[in-house]
Amino acid sequence: MKMVVQRVENASCTVEGRVTGKIDKGFLVFIGVSDEDDEAVADKMIKKLLGLRIFSDENGKINLALKYVGGSLLLISQFTLYADCSHGNRPSFINAGKPEHAEKLYNYIINKVREAGYTAETGEFGAEMIIELTNHGPFTIILDSREFIK
Repeated sequence: MKMVVQRVENASCTVEGRVTGKIDKGFLVFIGVSDEDDEAVADKMIKKLLGLRIFSDENGKINLALKYVGGSLLLISQFTLYADCSHGNRPSFINAGKPEHAEKLYNYIINKVREAGYTAETGEFGAEMIIELTNHGPFTIILDSREFIK
């Protein structure tokens, strides 16, 4: 599983002219799922995501997690995080999870984040989305389950 996390002042997702999710201060999170991922991997990724301390404290030190700043999340499914560009110029997405599996884990992540007490807005799985954001920093973190889940 891969997550691209952007610290934002605001972010929104629009599908066919309809806003599906909108947040102020918080995380815009693009989520890519592979077929090897399961709920146990998702749980570890959620724990890492919600524990990220990338907001400034009263001394200007990057030291605070999302819950300490009252932040929200905009969670967007993005299979293109598994693009393989190693051969030619047209990416292959063979490593991306099958849609049924990816959608199930995407919804699992949304529900778990909400159960943990966070406001989580969403995109629309499988839709062409317009994402707008104001990145604060800029601050972008890439979480890859292969790097910290053994």
